[in-house]
Order: sequence, then structure tokens, then C-alpha cells
Amino acid sequence: KELDLSLDVDPRILSHDAIVAVDNTGIKVTNRGECMREKWRIRRGWIKVYAMTDIETDQILGLEVTDESVQDDPLFIPLLDQSTENCGKSHPIRQVVGDRGYDRIHVFNTMEKRGIKSGIKTPENAATGSTGSPYRAEYVRERVKSGGYREWADTTKYGMRWKIEGIFSAVKRIFGESVTASSREGIIREVMMKFNCYNMLVSMAV
Repeated sequence: KELDLSLDVDPRILSHDAIVAVDNTGIKVTNRGECMREKWRIRRGWIKVYAMTDIETDQILGLEVTDESVQDDPLFIPLLDQSTENCGKSHPIRQVVGDRGYDRIHVFNTMEKRGIKSGIKTPENAATGSTGSPYRAEYVRERVKSGGYREWADTTKYGMRWKIEGIFSAVKRIFGESVTASSREGIIREVMMKFNCYNMLVSMAV
């Protein structure tokens, strides 16, 4: 049976021209079986939950659950696809903010193709010439012109990235910092339940 990985998103409170944040957090696994160690490659007893959220309404728009070995950038497009679908045509995503884990050519090229403004943090010594992404090069040049990190963060609203960290903290505080399921399917269902319940609370609070 195919897993239901859909998020419950309330379209009534979505931001128009949404600014979304992307990040991940660790969730502790309390019951680690041999099956999990083989399939998930878990060594330290943690899984990673990636999310993309609307920074104005605090709704979770996209969610992916992985083992602890997965890097950040491969999940960017799946998260963006989920978020775009959940936002619908009436609430287009205008900008994405994220840390240096998403500073990749394919991430910038995807945002350029979809007409999405970048708020991805790049290194201070990042090249200002095109290295596979003219959009990233232009973005780095604009950051240099801005005069410093604080000015850049204000312009890109990177400082609002703290809101997704607050969402992760709230989910763990309300619904627990760990999952008790021992199968891959059970873990995903349990994580989805926690984050869907959080979205329901956000919707009810409006």
C-alpha cells in the first residue's frame, strides 16, 4: 500500500506571494531494529526531517523524512514541488530562504527557471563570475554591493529563517522529540502525524 505523505495545508491563511524557509532537524528514534539499520543506515539513532514553511503564517508546506546520511540539496526540488502544489496558483512562492547547505548550482537554476527570488546564503568569498549559474553569479554580486551581511540579510529576509527553527522546536515541544515506530513506514506516518497536527493547530489559531 502506498504511503499517504500529504500535508494538511489550510489555503485560507496562506500568504500571497509567499516567502518560504527551508531547513532540517533531527528526530530521535527510540526503537531501532535491525531492519532500520539496514534500510535507513542509521548509526546514531536519528532521522532527519526536512521542511519548507510559509514564514508569514508558519504553515508547513513541504516535508521529507530521510536517514541521517542524506545531504540537504537533493531534497530542495521535492520540497519546492510539494510547497508549490500546496500553495496553488493563488499563492505563488516568491522567495526561498535557506542556509549554505542549499548553495548549489541546480538549486539556483531551479529558482531562476521558476521565477523565484533567492535568499540562500552563500560564502563570503563566493565567485562573482558565472560558474554554471548566471543567476547565482548575479545574486553574489548583489550581495557584495549591499555592503555587508546585515544589509544582505535585511534585503533577502534571511533573518526570518529563524521561524522554521521555531516551528521545529514547537513540534518537538508539543508532540515529542522522538518517534517510537520501528519500521520505515511507521516512522514516516508518525512524523507526518506530528507535523499535520501542528498545521491544524496553526489553522485553528487564526
